[in-house]
Amino acid sequence: MKTKGLRNEKVNIVTLGCSKNLVDSENILTQLRGNDIEAVHESEKADYNVVIINTCGFIENAKQESIDTILQYAEAKQEGLIEKVYVTGCLSERYKDDLEREIPNVDAFFGTRDLPLLLKKFKADYKHELVGERLLTTPRHYAYMKIAEGCDRPCSFCAIPIMRGKHVSSPMETLVGQASQWAKQGTKELILIAQDLTYYGLDIYKKRNLSELMARLADVEGIEWIRLQYAYPAGFPLDIIDAMKQYPNICNYLDMPLQHGSSEMLKRMRRGITREKTEELIDTIRHKLPEIAIRTTLIAGHPDETEAEFDEMYDFVEKSRFERLGIFTYSHEDNTHSFSMEDNVPEEVKQERADIIMELQQGISESLNSAKVGKTFKVLFDRKEGGYFVGRTEHDSPEVDNEVLVDATNQYIRIGDFAQVKVTSTTEFDLFGEVV
Repeated sequence: MKTKGLRNEKVNIVTLGCSKNLVDSENILTQLRGNDIEAVHESEKADYNVVIINTCGFIENAKQESIDTILQYAEAKQEGLIEKVYVTGCLSERYKDDLEREIPNVDAFFGTRDLPLLLKKFKADYKHELVGERLLTTPRHYAYMKIAEGCDRPCSFCAIPIMRGKHVSSPMETLVGQASQWAKQGTKELILIAQDLTYYGLDIYKKRNLSELMARLADVEGIEWIRLQYAYPAGFPLDIIDAMKQYPNICNYLDMPLQHGSSEMLKRMRRGITREKTEELIDTIRHKLPEIAIRTTLIAGHPDETEAEFDEMYDFVEKSRFERLGIFTYSHEDNTHSFSMEDNVPEEVKQERADIIMELQQGISESLNSAKVGKTFKVLFDRKEGGYFVGRTEHDSPEVDNEVLVDATNQYIRIGDFAQVKVTSTTEFDLFGEVV
């Protein structure tokens, strides 16, 4: 294939991993287009000749997916289907030297904070004036807002501080300005994300300042929903819940990864909290705001997890009746504190324990959903699929939570609009209804 000057290239950005990675890809897209470089995100056409792969390095499955994707595009380059392959993101930050040695056909590897260096490959400059003008790859009506980068927490199993560095908050003025611009372009829902939302402001304002940020974002005209993801339980600032109560456009929703239900396991995981303190926090939150939906994630099979400790986690989930729950099997990550322990829970036992928890949660979710039949909810509609308009209540994040399905054969709803929907039937993880 004849090589062209990079100014004439078309760049395809491929994103792997979480919503925080998606935000990084949107920033890459914004900077490239701001430098008059043609760029797209996850193109369905094969009309590009440069690929940027934004990788995930969180757990083993995610790392393998990233490696497989890099190999796929490296092979495409070898076959002359594309000209350049660049790799960035968490996996590249963590294993750059190994990747360079093992996959030499990649043109360059970059870490999580190397965007200016990546742009130089395109003879492009990092434009600071574009920071508040991020192009969205999500449907226009919702956007992920990364309010901080990095993490100061010492969790034993987690490699995020290795890949993302220390916690750094974004200035409030920048975030409010960004929200205002998105609202003018049709964004109605902001999903606040960070490695730990509750640390927001400690570095630049010398106090936990998430509640003030929430209040200022709630005042942005056009923003109808504000949603919180990834709040750490230890030292949780309850003024967040007060802000939810005060502002009707802050969703009664909290994503709080708790990781386990055994105090001994939580100590081993270096979570800085006990089961008793966790249950006390959950009770306090639900007492202050009975309408809240709490989403959590857990880990099965951390080193030295006994059957008795797993039973404690089961009991914890059974009693807590979380509205939303996901569970990972433990991944033995090098350079973490847990890596010094023996990975002594067999993989099949990890998976069996995760399956048991999800079966329990399925029953809880089915029970909670069935109680919604006959009730009416405000629903934001994301897409049309398989004969249904598909949306979410304030208790649901995109892609990970329950969905609301409305028959599209006899009702019409515009994508990106809100509608009042009466629930007529439910399954374990979905609600069916009709617009009222």
